[in-house]
Amino acid sequence: MGIKIGGQIERVNGRELSYSEFAERYLAKNQPVVLKGLMDDWRACKDWVFTNGQPNLHFFSTHFGKSKVQVADCDTREFTDQKRLEMSVLEFVNHWLQSSVESLDGDGNGKSVLYLKDWHFVKEYPDYVAYRTPLFFIDDWLNLYLDNYRMHDDPEAHQENNDICCSDYRFVYMGAKGSWTPLHADVFRSYSWSANVCGKKKWLFLPPPQCHLLFDRNMKSSVYSIFDDISETKFPGFKKAIWLECIQEQNEIIFVPSGWYHQVHNLEDTISINHNWFNGYNLSWVWDLLLRDYKEAKEYIEDIKDICDDFEGLCQCNLAANTGMNFKDFFIFISRFALANVVELCYLLGESKSKSWCSSAMIEQFALNLASIMKIASKMISEGGVQGNLGILDLREALNDPKFLKLCRDLGRIYAVIHEEEKWSSIVKEALMDDFEYGSQVCSPEDLVRFIEYFVSKLSANCTDQNTLLSVFCAADDNHV
Repeated sequence: MGIKIGGQIERVNGRELSYSEFAERYLAKNQPVVLKGLMDDWRACKDWVFTNGQPNLHFFSTHFGKSKVQVADCDTREFTDQKRLEMSVLEFVNHWLQSSVESLDGDGNGKSVLYLKDWHFVKEYPDYVAYRTPLFFIDDWLNLYLDNYRMHDDPEAHQENNDICCSDYRFVYMGAKGSWTPLHADVFRSYSWSANVCGKKKWLFLPPPQCHLLFDRNMKSSVYSIFDDISETKFPGFKKAIWLECIQEQNEIIFVPSGWYHQVHNLEDTISINHNWFNGYNLSWVWDLLLRDYKEAKEYIEDIKDICDDFEGLCQCNLAANTGMNFKDFFIFISRFALANVVELCYLLGESKSKSWCSSAMIEQFALNLASIMKIASKMISEGGVQGNLGILDLREALNDPKFLKLCRDLGRIYAVIHEEEKWSSIVKEALMDDFEYGSQVCSPEDLVRFIEYFVSKLSANCTDQNTLLSVFCAADDNHV
């Protein structure tokens, strides 16, 4: 069954695009785009690639050869994904080189095509700065958080020696011509960006309004590869899907929006750098996925509800195992970011009184973030099954926690770069704690909504009449996507 191609992905020179334009046109509207001109100064583009554009595999085997990585066997399906193997980078490179020689000799028919995926390169080699995250993607709450906290702590599992494999969503991918990734939407329904250090990729995208066409009649099973012989009986809507196609060249970066299903094929030997991330613009996608997966997890074990001592706890445990976080993890995540945004606002508005400056762009940014978080908390309240104590965030304790203060400083620094605020200081002053006469704990979505409303109202009195925090927040709460 052939597929219908209905359009191409827009291409833009990233050096001619401002952050606000990118946010308005692509983040807020959840639209894909290919960006050029953003990788010229990357070390990876020099060390990892020969002048003829071919990957310098010898560099990887000599500098990073002992690293253990996950490798997909592109020729073997295992459940809903490709079969995964673990090997060293050196072993992977040797397999790649041997396969290339056999292919040239016409004797490579029996050897699987392997694709190195999800290599946590940044965490494993922090002193080797292969690249700088482009400006458009630095408002990254997911990786900023994981640099300071775990997303999910399982008290029954020993995690001390598993730091790298669960530590971030910044990856290196490496694959020979013919390697590929099956049809999927990204983890957490996050945004992602993928930069081609060398090689060429073919992307096929399906917009979210059409994604139901990929599923069976029960909306349980989805298409594995769009180039398979798809059963019209099992997937009756598939032939109606209209795809967008994109050929990504070397030194181009593609932005993948939330919830867009995509399948990717390496048309040449390829190395890419990929990040998953989310922020205030797509936080609702994360919650919607979490809620959907929770309902599925609950339905799956419904028959043991009457004999289970802690049925809800088991549902949340299964949710974390399947999705990567549960309701408590997500609630603590958004609560910490709400507090961090309030802390930065307190500092910003305090500085505005003492130094006679007040960045309206920064105020608007924090207001947008808080409005987004409050909308999610309100959604959690409206969902009848999300009730009571989801976890405890002690505000005073957080304000004395070096990890949380680092989160605040890094968040402020990111927005200072985005909004070109040279006067911004990353110092979080101890005197800030005097402003927190609010109750000491946030334990539920209701608490979180009250906390945000209280501080927005309190802090809005410190802004000018022409651009009050309250007015910006209210506008954001009405219009934020």
